[in-house]
Amino acid sequence: MTTKTRAWQRMLSGRRLDLLDPTPVDIEIEDIAHGLAFVARWNGQTRGDFAYSVAEHSLLVEELFTRKYPKAPVKWQLAALLHDAPEYVIGDMISPVKAAVGSGYGELDQKLTAAIHLRFGLPATLPKTIKAQIKRADNISAWMEAVQIAGFSESEATKFFGRPDAELIRGLDIHLRPPVEVRRDFVTRHETLLAQL
Repeated sequence: MTTKTRAWQRMLSGRRLDLLDPTPVDIEIEDIAHGLAFVARWNGQTRGDFAYSVAEHSLLVEELFTRKYPKAPVKWQLAALLHDAPEYVIGDMISPVKAAVGSGYGELDQKLTAAIHLRFGLPATLPKTIKAQIKRADNISAWMEAVQIAGFSESEATKFFGRPDAELIRGLDIHLRPPVEVRRDFVTRHETLLAQL
């Protein structure tokens, strides 16, 4: 007799999320915020007393997206905030690891992204132009993180992520905070954007 491999995870909200066939009804923002606040970017290889979380990164990406595209509709700001949301269950893999794992990670990410987007009123798949704009904000964030907390020189970070416009990042500094603070701010920002839709 063979046993079926469990492919779901119990969330703190009580939801049971099927990782292979996620549905919007099993997605809760509190679960996303909690998970992302405890997932470390850069495999935890950052300076400071706290890990730099995916939730903190997501807040920065949304801020950069909004600064770079100030006339973008609120729904695309929300998409920027949620751009790494699947990582609340599948974790954050650095690019070299994603390349080594292959297409399986990407397929799982796409399924979770579609369910998350539908849950919060976004299209399952973003338009290519919006996805590219969010990716530009993501690269600016990665440059800032690399230089400020991950030990890269500016020239090395520029080689991998491109040099951001100095005016765009003016006044933005990365401060590592306890996960509970980041989780709260992520939920608050999400609620603010949803209220504006």
